Amino acid sequence: MNADVNWSELRAPDLAEFERLAQDAFDGLPKLFRQRCAGVAVQVADLPEDEMLDELGLESPFDLLGLFRGVGLAQGGEPGLLGTGQMPNMVWLFRRPILDYWAEHDETLGHLVTHVLVHEIGHHFGLSDDDMERIEEAAG
Repeated sequence: MNADVNWSELRAPDLAEFERLAQDAFDGLPKLFRQRCAGVAVQVADLPEDEMLDELGLESPFDLLGLFRGVGLAQGGEPGLLGTGQMPNMVWLFRRPILDYWAEHDETLGHLVTHVLVHEIGHHFGLSDDDMERIEEAAG
């Protein structure tokens, strides 16, 4: 245990703090990758909506750490162009499931948020797991 950290006074980040953590994770991604994310909104919520769980056939909201919604480049979507009635491409990060996962694994919270963010953005681009791993490594 790190003697410099007073764990008795720490608490889990609230939604606003988690949003800042997600923004820091995004800002730490390679510049070219960030530039190519133009038009992809990043949203943070405590838990996924029931509709999201139903779509994916999941029973527990804690089974979903993040989600990409939209028409990704891999599916023929064009950056910055929306079809009639099409919602903007969006990456969702779910605070409570991520915190739950973090509590059960040996990773820093910052690394985990970056991992989920890169993975979900990777769906937008149609990236392979190897591509996503290289981007995470470049993020530090």
